[in-house]
Amino acid sequence: MSKTRILICDDQPLIRSSLELILGTDENLEVVGTAADGEQAVAATRSLHPDVVLMDIQMPVLDGVAATARITAASAAKVVVLTTFDRDDYLFDAIDAGASGFLLKNTEPEMLLAAVHAAAGGQALLSPEVTLRIIRRGTGEDRYASAARPQLDPNDQRVLDALTARELEVLTRLASGLSNTEIAAVLSVSEATVKTHLSNILAKAGLRDRVQAVVFAYRARLIPLTEV
Repeated sequence: MSKTRILICDDQPLIRSSLELILGTDENLEVVGTAADGEQAVAATRSLHPDVVLMDIQMPVLDGVAATARITAASAAKVVVLTTFDRDDYLFDAIDAGASGFLLKNTEPEMLLAAVHAAAGGQALLSPEVTLRIIRRGTGEDRYASAARPQLDPNDQRVLDALTARELEVLTRLASGLSNTEIAAVLSVSEATVKTHLSNILAKAGLRDRVQAVVFAYRARLIPLTEV
């Protein structure tokens, strides 16, 4: 089994060294390079072909959001954003740029490793708090428990009508926070089948990734907002 190739991008040498040490505890991961700013990260991604890029936000020359946008547009590398700043604008800008995960730098090492593996496997990893904030923006609702929900958008209804019963079931499980493996176990199907269903869902709904699929599922009322 080949190792997942990681590129670390942070302007602080101590942070780069610390991340490299943490990632080195997992024998299935390999740090193939580091970068001190966004421009270096873009160039290193082009030359080293990492599977996952750990990306800081605030950096000189080119910031992490702009670097993420360039990397995701030009390569298959997945970007997991790491920052000390728990700010909505950074979060939304990073997700819009194509990031597959968003974590604070004070996260536990186990969560960091899980985020890297999730991103490498084509899954997004966001904390429940982050997911809630994304859903709030995507649905335009700030107070889920009490706000009156607007009429379902006709485009959303057309997408729902185009999904098969099994695709709706997979999407609902995804929005509930289950991984591909967990969805497969619940539905008694293979993980490959789940991935196929998810690909079909994204294609039919015109969505980029799992994060957008979760927002759509809540907006389309496939799962109660009180369950977030």
